[in-house]
Amino acid sequence: MTYKISELADLGWDTFYSSQLDPADLDTQTPVKVAEVHRNNLRVVGPTLDCLVPPFYDEDGDDEAQATVGDWLLIDSETLQPQRLLDRKSLFKRFAPGTGRKIQLIAANIDTLFIVSSCNQDFNVARLERYLTLALDADILAVLVLTKADLTDVPQDYEEDAEKLLPNLTVLTLDARDAEDVERLLPWCGKGQTVAFVGSSGVGKSTIINTLTGMEQIATRDVREDDAKGRHTTTSRELHLLHTGGWLLDTPGMRELQLTDVKAGLGEVFADITKLAQSCHFRDCAHETEPRCAISTAVKAGELDENRLQRWKKLLAEDNLNTESLTERRARDKIFGRLTKRVKQETKK
Repeated sequence: MTYKISELADLGWDTFYSSQLDPADLDTQTPVKVAEVHRNNLRVVGPTLDCLVPPFYDEDGDDEAQATVGDWLLIDSETLQPQRLLDRKSLFKRFAPGTGRKIQLIAANIDTLFIVSSCNQDFNVARLERYLTLALDADILAVLVLTKADLTDVPQDYEEDAEKLLPNLTVLTLDARDAEDVERLLPWCGKGQTVAFVGSSGVGKSTIINTLTGMEQIATRDVREDDAKGRHTTTSRELHLLHTGGWLLDTPGMRELQLTDVKAGLGEVFADITKLAQSCHFRDCAHETEPRCAISTAVKAGELDENRLQRWKKLLAEDNLNTESLTERRARDKIFGRLTKRVKQETKK
């Protein structure tokens, strides 16, 4: 995709980023935004640049210090080599699947996260709570988008269940194929604003993006009738320029969404339970059989849904385990990084 960019503000540049620079920085370096992430390089764009550069990462192995889509980089104006990663407004990440115990960065500097689900078997409260936790922990505005309302006779039931997930959560039900309907998303897509779409495969993310951009930029595939699921069609993360001047990021469907280091987000999504926990008699209450447990009392009184409580416990335990594993790996990586630097220094002598 070719971008038409006349100034940095078109990409979302503002005082948050400019305040991180000294005037002298711009004598030899150029600010650019990461538009695409590939295995061996990054596509970066700016008013006078649109090129591929090497990946940017931290020598000590800090997962969060590598560049991802939406990041701002300073690159050398002559060699185009990345020099510095600017501080982010937000970072959307997850605990990577597998046994590597690493953080996978999904996108940076996102203003609004559209969480897409559909009015069929894909609508899963537990999964949506995970997405909301990630969004709120990253301080990103979340908007829930429901698609495929034509597949049910009671779309209002899905809307009501969605609105219960979070106070004041914006829930929109729309036809992903209808341009006028999809335009209801445009208030969040103004000049320089970056929005991202997440959701399971087959819920209509790619169709919405194609409708918003007015171009068949992203391949889509039909939903299988037997299980209402679609085959995943997005394989990389890329920014798409909208006619409103906003930027739209599509992400691959994620089969596994492990949480780590998101206690703030959990506290917001499950604010009712978090508040109750503060009233428990014991500070380390496990909310099982302990006496004078405010949460157990609320469940017995019918004031708190048992299923919601179990989902909270599951996510909290997962976050604690993954955060602990990540902390241990980071400590090992730092020690290894220091040893590597020492060896390099001694070799040069």
